[in-house]
Amino acid sequence: MAHRLIMTAIIAASVGSASASDPQLAGSIMSSGQGTPWHDVSMVCDGNPSSYFQARTYGGEYSRTWVGYDLGSPHVITSVNIAAAVGFEDRLELALIEGANSGDFSDAMPIAMIRQRMNGGVINEVNVNCSRGFRYVRVMAPANKACTVAELSFNGYSGEGDDSQLFQITNLPTVVINTEGMAQIMHKDHKVPGMVYIISEDGRNVQTEVNTEIKGRGNGSWTFPKKPYRLKFEKKNSVLDSPGKAKKWTLINNYGDKALMRNKLAFDISRAMEMAYTPYCRFVDVVMNGQYEGSYQLCDQIDVRKERVNITEMTPEDTFGEALTGGYFVEIDAYASEEMSWFKSIYGQPVTIKSPDDDEITREQSLYIENHFNLMEESVMSTSSDDSDGGYTRYLDLDAFLKFVMINELAGNPDVLWSVYMSKERGDDRFVTGPVWDFDLAFENDVRVYPMATMTDYIFNYNVQMASYQTRSMASRIVQYDDNAKNRMTSLWTRARLLNELSYENMCDSIDRYAAELDESQELTFRRWPILNQRVHQNPMVLGSYAAEVEHIKDFLRERFDILDERFGIDYTVDVSAPSAESIVKEAEGYYDLLGRRIAAEPTSGFYIERYSDGTAVKRFK
Repeated sequence: MAHRLIMTAIIAASVGSASASDPQLAGSIMSSGQGTPWHDVSMVCDGNPSSYFQARTYGGEYSRTWVGYDLGSPHVITSVNIAAAVGFEDRLELALIEGANSGDFSDAMPIAMIRQRMNGGVINEVNVNCSRGFRYVRVMAPANKACTVAELSFNGYSGEGDDSQLFQITNLPTVVINTEGMAQIMHKDHKVPGMVYIISEDGRNVQTEVNTEIKGRGNGSWTFPKKPYRLKFEKKNSVLDSPGKAKKWTLINNYGDKALMRNKLAFDISRAMEMAYTPYCRFVDVVMNGQYEGSYQLCDQIDVRKERVNITEMTPEDTFGEALTGGYFVEIDAYASEEMSWFKSIYGQPVTIKSPDDDEITREQSLYIENHFNLMEESVMSTSSDDSDGGYTRYLDLDAFLKFVMINELAGNPDVLWSVYMSKERGDDRFVTGPVWDFDLAFENDVRVYPMATMTDYIFNYNVQMASYQTRSMASRIVQYDDNAKNRMTSLWTRARLLNELSYENMCDSIDRYAAELDESQELTFRRWPILNQRVHQNPMVLGSYAAEVEHIKDFLRERFDILDERFGIDYTVDVSAPSAESIVKEAEGYYDLLGRRIAAEPTSGFYIERYSDGTAVKRFK
């Protein structure tokens, strides 16, 4: 859609009876496009609240229409006088007021929100608490509405101001996304340039990321009206309180999850189960090109790096010897055939190669990881974990796989085998399952497995989506037909329940805390997306309120803990203070160079491989 600017002579807009402590500012009128007949842009400053500007819309649902002023130089705005048009009062509800210092509003930042519907024809004063100065100011129509404004003027004072106080929509951090030319992201692989602000600490902190690439993400989640996004910064950076720096970050939309917290709860379980890596996430509000989009979760993009999937990052030169063995990051993935780099295993499992990247992976690397996955798969289907030579545990980290299954069982996730991430480190023959991801249908939010209290078996044995039938067969063989694995599940479950305090009571405390944190944002979100009285995605029922959606998760977990305590068992004789299997200190069996040749003693400098008695190995550097 074209966003043509219309400018007139400088006018000091009259606002009738409204008052402000700072002077009314003069400026040139600007708008996104032509007004409709008889409703010209000049009518926002004619002093007559019964007349109004109404923008013509282009682009259907994606219309972004607005009206504002060029103030000639930066000004700090302290209040806005605005009147809704009679008969069009809904056209300003949830509208954002923005300031910018670029004439195309490519650096636009919200400075206030009109949260409630106004009475038509009445001038209202909207207070602004933002210390940055802006030359250009506007009111952007809310989603799917044509900009319709009866009167508009701004009060403030001249100056560039500072960033000591910015506008944050709710108590949650505000993520502001401006695409170049307000371009719409047309499909999930459509990449557009833009910039991002992350405003936090009650408006006292702002992170600005220029030259950011914005694209869609997800598969099923991309089909929803509320879109998920991936952000790629120009340089590696942390966000908010994230533990590491990266270029890529995701915004999860939580459209079908009306509690807005299912993924975060699952990540809490993952940490209690001591998974090697659990994605970072924070609740945030999102503004996309001037319009409020609601509550999201800002999360890690699942990729290979130290603070995420911590394995060796390969190069195209790693094509022989020890270097060829890793690290690899793959996904048993129902959508694998839509990807560039993927294979189908000997048992028919579709597997996407996530790392090395599509444009860097070599044929030798593709063949190696496919053959090694087949070796793991064949071993699982033909051996047990307690065979004299270790059986399939030579190729599969048993604890990681069992934890992955138990996390998904506690969450009641029907997507458990739809997508399964695995990594393989250099010098280590084992695939490590994880991290966990995608829990919008979990916690009793899928009609296909409702009610789960009646289920007497693992969730993956019911009518759920899987990457392939063989994925179910592999999981069943491990967790249901391997006695050693079942005993190990008891130990892991006991440790999580008794040492790490994974309990119904503690999860309810987290649920209540998250609901309180989300309270202001959820109220705005469900006015932006009024779906509380609708079934969306696979919702098993309509509960009608946010509070009921939150209680529904608690009700599910109350029975779920009892069911899994009986299924997995709790061994009160286990010393849960002892380290888990992954953290036990192992003695070195020998040292090797990068070509796999044994070295007589531990090197004093350079790269080398340290192998352990349990068959694992680590690349080291001195």
